[in-house]
Amino acid sequence: MRILITGVSTRAIAESACAAGYDVITLDYFGDLDQKRLCQNYSLKRDFGLPFGPAQLYRASRNLEFDALVYISNLENYPDIVERLTAGVRGGGRKQLLGNSPAVLARVRHWPIVADALRRQGVQTPETIYPGQLSPPILLSPTGGEEAEGEGHAPRRWLRKPIRSGGGHRITFWPPARKPGRGYLLQEYIPGLAGSAAFVANGRECVVLGATEQLIGTPEFGAQGFHYCGNILPLSPSRGEGGEEVLAQVRHISAALTREFGLVGVNGFDFVLHEERVIPVEVNPRYSASMELMEWACGLSIFDLHVRAITRGELPDVEPGAPQGFYGKAIVYAGEAGRAPDTTGWLERGIRDVPFPGEALRQGGPICTVLASAPTREACFASLVAQAKTLIGEIYA
Repeated sequence: MRILITGVSTRAIAESACAAGYDVITLDYFGDLDQKRLCQNYSLKRDFGLPFGPAQLYRASRNLEFDALVYISNLENYPDIVERLTAGVRGGGRKQLLGNSPAVLARVRHWPIVADALRRQGVQTPETIYPGQLSPPILLSPTGGEEAEGEGHAPRRWLRKPIRSGGGHRITFWPPARKPGRGYLLQEYIPGLAGSAAFVANGRECVVLGATEQLIGTPEFGAQGFHYCGNILPLSPSRGEGGEEVLAQVRHISAALTREFGLVGVNGFDFVLHEERVIPVEVNPRYSASMELMEWACGLSIFDLHVRAITRGELPDVEPGAPQGFYGKAIVYAGEAGRAPDTTGWLERGIRDVPFPGEALRQGGPICTVLASAPTREACFASLVAQAKTLIGEIYA
């Protein structure tokens, strides 16, 4: 069975699939140097001269031979494209979908449905306002939010988020007294430590694979605002984790999502850890970036877990548990336009998502991904920063 893996960037999941012996073909936007060496890859940018978009992925897939489909970010936002990708063309027959169905995606990516389901299970979620729901007090408030009740409480702040969100792109604090705009929602801002949880499910039960700290807008990596730029595994007690209680909340939320939506394969959710309470802010019903660290640190085969959970209903007997030491990844962004140097030796240095030598680098765009492991969270983060600094020096020297 040949499996098509498609989405924005397929390198990490393709590494997992190839290591497990699966026959895969990948279709993404970047088509980086290391992916081209890893497996058969087609790039919207390099091979088709197309900008990224779900419709473009579908268009490019029509000329590819495959039997089954695995989608990743950000196709969860486009159930109609997932349906078209699995429908088959030229009389080739319907493709097997190795992931959550379009009907499930339509529900689990609609936050009012998710928030209602979680609140019924006693899980706190941020207040979220969709287009057409704005009340005059909120819209006209000079502080950008209603005043909290009681003395000593700061007024609530709101985030303006794309309804079809991904990677933290285009998320900003909401400017007071302005309408969010078409295609955007408002979500209550919850201060705290950004985190990400991963689990594997068979539609009825699930097993938690781990929880990580998210790196958001970290300037050392050239990221800004709310842009996602990496993870550190495990979620560190020194960074606010409440130990077993936090993990218990992650299990409870994962199980609630699995039962309510019938989730299958590997899934994740983003959260804010606020006063030792896990507050979900988004569900990612597909492979997510943090899972690369879980595979590396815990010896898991994430892709194999995904396929077995869907095709056989198999789940791991036990949770993998926290690894020894800390494992991190960081996306390095370009602070200014430039060109990649000779990158042919970057793979041997543990660098991933490697651009081709001489490739144009767009200001604000991703350059590559660096990986690190160390005994402590601080040493792991420092190693990521040092690598990023070295790379930036090589590029812009």
